[in-house]
Amino acid sequence: MELTGDIEFDHTGREDIYEYVESNGASRPEEIRRALNMGERAFGHHTAILKRNGVLEEADGKLRIAFDAGAEKEFEADDVAFTIRQAREEDLTGLVGAIREAIGGGEYVDAESVADVVDSEGVLLRHNELEARIFFVATVNSDVVGWVHLKNPKLDKLSHTAELTVGVLEEYRGYGIGSHLLERGLEWAGTQGFERIYNSVPATNETAIAFL
Repeated sequence: MELTGDIEFDHTGREDIYEYVESNGASRPEEIRRALNMGERAFGHHTAILKRNGVLEEADGKLRIAFDAGAEKEFEADDVAFTIRQAREEDLTGLVGAIREAIGGGEYVDAESVADVVDSEGVLLRHNELEARIFFVATVNSDVVGWVHLKNPKLDKLSHTAELTVGVLEEYRGYGIGSHLLERGLEWAGTQGFERIYNSVPATNETAIAFL
């Protein structure tokens, strides 16, 4: 499923299930069914159709939005091995922590806002009538050490525009991690048809480079 495309549902039950997962993140099927007060047979049928249509998928016993932003990529620089991949729900705490640590000085206001929103919502991937957003992370030994975030507000005048934030923990700067994250984000944006990217970095070039 493309993150920038509109989703159409031919049954309100399927739309309700999708909206629950989109709002609450990956959730166990029984939790969703009970929250929606939906019968087992109807829920099972609607879930099967959503999976068939590539809208939802099940992993680790939970339903989540089905969106594949490409394979993991492995890199190494000066004996530091790191992975660039799409962020998963289980990365949320580490991702928010990495953003807050990386922007400790407070000059990266946009990134701080991203951390606040994600922390309060408890959801990484967004795809609804108001916005679409995705994160890619850099990990070292499975721990998040950097991120790139892209957001597309669902407004006609901004439909082909994405806002980007990127940063790396201070201890891991200078290894090219930020550059690889930026490249991954721009590569994804190109596949989604974005024509303009706003790179929301700190005010000065020197400060911006320091985050990479």
